[in-house]
Amino acid sequence: MSSGIESSAPGWVNSLMETLGAPGAGIAIALENLFPPLPSEVILPLAGFAASSGQMGLVAVLLWTTAGSVVGALALYGIGALLGRDRTVAIAARLPLLKVADIERTEAWFARHGAKAVFFGRMIPVFRSLISVPAGVERMSLPLFLTLTTLGSAIWNTVFVLAGHTLGERWEDVTGYVSAYSKVVLAAAVVAVLLFAAVRLLRPGAGSRRG
Repeated sequence: MSSGIESSAPGWVNSLMETLGAPGAGIAIALENLFPPLPSEVILPLAGFAASSGQMGLVAVLLWTTAGSVVGALALYGIGALLGRDRTVAIAARLPLLKVADIERTEAWFARHGAKAVFFGRMIPVFRSLISVPAGVERMSLPLFLTLTTLGSAIWNTVFVLAGHTLGERWEDVTGYVSAYSKVVLAAAVVAVLLFAAVRLLRPGAGSRRG
């Protein structure tokens, strides 16, 4: 890969793709799922550009990156399943401002909307990885989880790989748009957390906790 690309993408990503080709892109995306700060918005367009320059096949990139997404998500699902409901409730009971009732409401919400949350969550920065954990905690049907994760991941990956493939040497333009999108999502999450904390602190008897 050219030095221009290497200067703007993590060195280990370049090394994986140069050494392994499309499977290297898949490994990078699997790691991105486990460590959300790793940038899929850089890895995917970069892989698309590599495909456009003939360094790897486009179909192979799409298949391997989607497989990597599923493997990473499955690992997080396993963590959630091992954690289980009892440990989750025990942890929640020790957290300030959080009540067991909050966990129960979350469980009820996930029971109603879990399928949509997993599918659409795969297309939201940061949450695209984290959504696999509650799916594991709630022991969502594994075939359903894998199906939804594969479909959601395939859409997300295809958009960014094709963007990099189409833009060619201007593949980095994609990261600017995704960065703005990520900031909006994170800002909304911060506002939601602050509102939750404010409601808890201002509500009469905020210090009490139900079992």
